[in-house]
Amino acid sequence: MHAMQYEFTLPADYDMEVVRSRVARVGHVLDDWDGLGIKTYVMRERGVNGSPVNQYGPFYLWNTLEGMNRFLWGGAFQGPVDDFGRPAIRQWTGLAFEEGTAAASTPTYAVRRRQPVPEGVELAPFMAEAVAETGRLAAADGAVLAAAAVDTRAWEVVHFSLWEHDGPKADGDLFEVLHLSAPGRDRLPRGRQW
Repeated sequence: MHAMQYEFTLPADYDMEVVRSRVARVGHVLDDWDGLGIKTYVMRERGVNGSPVNQYGPFYLWNTLEGMNRFLWGGAFQGPVDDFGRPAIRQWTGLAFEEGTAAASTPTYAVRRRQPVPEGVELAPFMAEAVAETGRLAAADGAVLAAAAVDTRAWEVVHFSLWEHDGPKADGDLFEVLHLSAPGRDRLPRGRQW
């Protein structure tokens, strides 16, 4: 599993209905994308649910690097680049994935928490705790799924979870889910990724 996210931070007075309309129009494009586990079309709106910014920030869990590369370099990614500019793309290697207690539900919220891996920490127990946190999130009431991944260049763990209703049981940045494409969700490896 490979995780990826890019974000477009938009002006404070940006009409976020433009983003909602765009996703309603093009969100289905990846509904059958080979190599994709899930793509969540997520956004934060300034002043809503504590967000300090207007931001569109799709989050992906890929089953294959070929699928990700075909998305990035095969033309599909050009649409968001043309609409919003070319973003920096964060990428993380998978640590864990679990289906949640509400796995069959349609998610309405996503939570993303980025956590630095402190200098000098023993890596095996730290990553084992990230895996355990994924299991705890997935076991919470209303959890659709939970994942954890690590960026070994920046030494950062990302925890990502989807929720069927407001009031998610996770700390981090809260996003509204506009659409979920999940063509390979059933093929995402469960549990610890090593």
